[in-house]
Amino acid sequence: MAVVTMPKLGLTMNEGTVSRWNKKVGDRVEKGEILLVVATDKLTFEVEANESGVLSEILVREGNAAAVSAPIARIGEGETGDVPVTDPHSPDEEKTLPKAVPAAAQAAPAGTKRVAVIGGGPGGYVAAIRAAQLGAEVTLIEKGALGGVCLNVGCIPTKVLLHTAEAYTAAKEGALIGLRAENVSVDWSGLMVRKKAVVETLVGGVGTLMASNGITVLRGTASFASAKEIDVALNDGGKMTVRADAVIVATGSEPAVPPIPGFDLEGVITSTEALSLDGLPESVVLVGGGVIGMEFASIFSTFGVKVTVVEMLPEILPMIDGEIVSILKGVLLRKGVVFHTSSKVTAVEKKGKKLAVSVETPEGKTVLEAQKVLVSVGRRPVTKGLGLEALGVAVERGRIQTDKKMETAVKGVYAIGDCASPIMLAHVASREGEVAAENIMGHGVEMDYKTVPSAVYTAPEIASVGLSEKEALEKGFRVKVGRFPLMANGKSLIMNETDGMVKYVVDEKYDEILGVHLIGPRATDLIVEGALALRLEATVEEILTTVHAHPTVGEALLEGAMAVRGQALSLPKKA
Repeated sequence: MAVVTMPKLGLTMNEGTVSRWNKKVGDRVEKGEILLVVATDKLTFEVEANESGVLSEILVREGNAAAVSAPIARIGEGETGDVPVTDPHSPDEEKTLPKAVPAAAQAAPAGTKRVAVIGGGPGGYVAAIRAAQLGAEVTLIEKGALGGVCLNVGCIPTKVLLHTAEAYTAAKEGALIGLRAENVSVDWSGLMVRKKAVVETLVGGVGTLMASNGITVLRGTASFASAKEIDVALNDGGKMTVRADAVIVATGSEPAVPPIPGFDLEGVITSTEALSLDGLPESVVLVGGGVIGMEFASIFSTFGVKVTVVEMLPEILPMIDGEIVSILKGVLLRKGVVFHTSSKVTAVEKKGKKLAVSVETPEGKTVLEAQKVLVSVGRRPVTKGLGLEALGVAVERGRIQTDKKMETAVKGVYAIGDCASPIMLAHVASREGEVAAENIMGHGVEMDYKTVPSAVYTAPEIASVGLSEKEALEKGFRVKVGRFPLMANGKSLIMNETDGMVKYVVDEKYDEILGVHLIGPRATDLIVEGALALRLEATVEEILTTVHAHPTVGEALLEGAMAVRGQALSLPKKA
């Protein structure tokens, strides 16, 4: 005799209500067949039979509830009529039934909102936490690992590699700072172990945050049945429906791979595969000179890999201030990186153990050979299969359209992060998640992209916020510029990291800071001062009168503001 028990459908579920029996007592049941439907206040779940046989007893009737793991039915062996059955309506059986808990007892407190979040990346899990903090009952649906692309195959693992590259450089150049380190080499397998450990620690941390905030996590693929109902195909093969008052879509993005002949060959990889290579290649062609491409160019070239970059546009990192880019390019050139700008890849072919990359350059056609080809031409939103169009959600070229409150054209449906955002950055997704959650819970807030900092984790690091000099001029501002080289900064000299600069773009009329651009050590940490300056509409005067600690790289921000007025203390006076 097999016992059917009330399943646990989420971390916070204690009871479930039998919504419908698909079989009656005496019916034949096959293992895996849908036996009944269980409902909670948040979701509906189809329960499969755990054994084949005959439904001999129903212990909990439709409309009644039972505690998780409590017996709700029994399945006997044999064919129909071969086992005794119990009529759930007989007076005798009434005595044996567990006391039913009214469905109302399971319901959320009056006024509590149910929020469903599709996607557990830096946007989704932050949105879930914020909604829970504000009193919502939250269900998060994620088909893969918590943390999304950023934590598992993006921001975090690449920074593990970059940190090791920095340490490797410091060890090799130890003689310059009074250290002797001999026979320094890269333990790639050891680095992969450390990368995995860091990722697993952070993923586990996200799981802990979900549990501590009472968030139900479902592992599966979601699609809209309606604006308030989400069908979930669970990873373990089951199905359920999540009911919610509001839904936040945070499905992220994936690497874009253009339809170029040969891009499907073995050895042609994206950033995802690049983070799990068995070993360092001798050579790599990077297709794309954007952020991802330049971060890998920095990693690979530091470890001695021959790197060639092919970029369609006239310059790498086209969204970054040109003066900043020129400094990075100079550093990479000294490391042996070769650049082909205003160029495009037309085909990739196998050539022995290498790949032959056909490239059209301004000088004519050429063929580049390398062990690996890393395609890093950007990312595209993941929105297919959600049922958004049928729901009435506007989607343009794969990207979900929202207002400043992160709400779509369908009331109660929100979208955040790479699947919707004009800026595909993890910290942007997180803030958008907060904005969406707060609006769902009655707080009228809007997303402000003006003060979003960008960060490029190359060596040296790049960070910026606000307008570049070119953008400010194009918008009609009368611009003042202040520049301060890090070779004049004491802490940068101490660190032997003097390739860098601070650059301010300032409105001449009002002295307001329009943009801050950094390249150098700790640039990605220091840019928060620039972001705060733009947020507060700060002037140069307000930076000048803020005391900066000495000796720090941050002092360069003070000196850069001084340079706007020609008053930098650590630069020689101009003749």
